[in-house]
Amino acid sequence: MALPKANRLKSRRDFQAVFREGLRRHSSNFTLRALKPSFAKSSSLDTATKTQPANDVQSIPSTLIGVSISTKVSKKAVVRNRLKRQITAVMQQLLPQLAPGWKIVVIVKPTAAESECVSQQFLQELKQLLAETEVLNGHS
Repeated sequence: MALPKANRLKSRRDFQAVFREGLRRHSSNFTLRALKPSFAKSSSLDTATKTQPANDVQSIPSTLIGVSISTKVSKKAVVRNRLKRQITAVMQQLLPQLAPGWKIVVIVKPTAAESECVSQQFLQELKQLLAETEVLNGHS
């Protein structure tokens, strides 16, 4: 299961912005970087009074997710690609629970390749990191 194209963080500029300004949280297998959405505050008051229902859907950007795995994790591309597929599958499961507009980068640590982790452990860790950064709706 791949992430929908609308939810992929692709551009170098977006990755750099998340690394430069984003919140940082760590777990045993991941580092999560999350950049809060920046909505235009001055124009939102004008549009909210005039046509709120029509503009709300278009003005809120979708959450963008990127995965970063360096060759320090594993020299083998097969291993890195498998980890990336597992992480994107977990993030796709969590996508409906995420607050809109965030830019998220999941950085994989070398311990993720060493320990034969299952997707369930990845799910728990990522859920905890997203709750800590308050990206997860409900902040459980």
